[in-house]
Amino acid sequence: MPAIVIVGAQWGDEGKGKATDHLGDRVDYVVKFNGGNNAGHTVVIGDEKYALHLLPSGILTAGCTPVIGNGVVVDLDVLFQEIDGLEARGIDTSALKLSANAHVIADYNRTLDKVTERFLGSRRIGTTGRGIGPTYADKMNRIGIRVQDLFDEKILTAKVEGALDLKGQVLTKIYNRRAPSVEQTVEELLGHTERLAPYVCDTTLLLGDALDRGETVLLEAGQATLLDVDHGTYPFVTSSSATAGGACTGSGIPPTRIDQVIGIVKAYTTRVGEGPFPTELHDDSGEFLRKQGWEYGTTTGRPRRCGWFDTVIARYAARINGVTDFVLTKLDVLTGLEQVPVCVAYEIDGKRYDEMPVNQTDFHHAVPVYEYLPGWWEDIAEARSFEDLPAAAQRYVEYVEERAGARISLVGVGPARDEVVVRHPLR
Repeated sequence: MPAIVIVGAQWGDEGKGKATDHLGDRVDYVVKFNGGNNAGHTVVIGDEKYALHLLPSGILTAGCTPVIGNGVVVDLDVLFQEIDGLEARGIDTSALKLSANAHVIADYNRTLDKVTERFLGSRRIGTTGRGIGPTYADKMNRIGIRVQDLFDEKILTAKVEGALDLKGQVLTKIYNRRAPSVEQTVEELLGHTERLAPYVCDTTLLLGDALDRGETVLLEAGQATLLDVDHGTYPFVTSSSATAGGACTGSGIPPTRIDQVIGIVKAYTTRVGEGPFPTELHDDSGEFLRKQGWEYGTTTGRPRRCGWFDTVIARYAARINGVTDFVLTKLDVLTGLEQVPVCVAYEIDGKRYDEMPVNQTDFHHAVPVYEYLPGWWEDIAEARSFEDLPAAAQRYVEYVEERAGARISLVGVGPARDEVVVRHPLR
């Protein structure tokens, strides 16, 4: 069975768990292939709510093997805090697999992330301060620490020494912060080795064998397309590849094994952190979306910036990822609006743009061009077929689909797993 990729098609927090939940027991492996604990998924099962940061959402599905791929950067303290939290609630986490090639976040990178953001001031990126970016930088500079290094103290010590030769100078002489000692960092990392060992394996071999046996592998992105380091709103992006292409490099699964790419979009748009956001609302409408959708970061608790649905970025995400199906989440949040604006293009210096402008400067100055659809007042949480939705809600879905570049196969009508309308089967 070929692999399936799930990606965020906006700036993150789109509700990717909705698609994972819908596929449910049809999935044998769920792989987190990028990012770290700088993003989170909230999964609602019955009356229980789970906030996941490093762990793939498959950790909550019995019989599914959750995998943290080589493209992820791992804070081991956070990993075991999450595992302990789930185990305390009766969730079995013993099936988890972790790539030996995944990079580990060291204490000095967490410190660097925080002090760099403060130093940048008004030019800050809006990172979570969890050491994600500096760890990816170490990876590209070939001075990173991988999970497998924790099982060879000599190699680990040499790598930490090499990293701190530079980073220690930066922390003390530029930021006036005391750098951790080599011994301190090595001791902290080695403290996890014994507990870590049962989870570590060659995940590329594991997943390749699974696909050869005809099993289904779901590749789950952290962050989203517009936060991708190559294709997002650079430099206000994350440090990893959050697109379908990143699923291949971050898991070791070749592109020829992937036959479905599911893009997740909210029925409106949100963003956390700095950077351009053409449809952002600074009025009562923005506050309405924030309150109705409970738009606060799963990981940081920060209020999310809110705006209307943007078909320009949806088409862009469809093209970049090769989206075969969209999942439209949180349609219920729009209930109660007299009319619902949809951004269909931008105006920049008097010129209309129906696609993403080439230059970031232009995107910063983009003014949304809206078309307006009638709203609805009926509660849609009980809808399970498209025909159950009010006519105005159906029209909204169809209108967005016409302009988004791929069919909308699922529509989320509430936070729970089963609160979904199926228009086309995902499998």
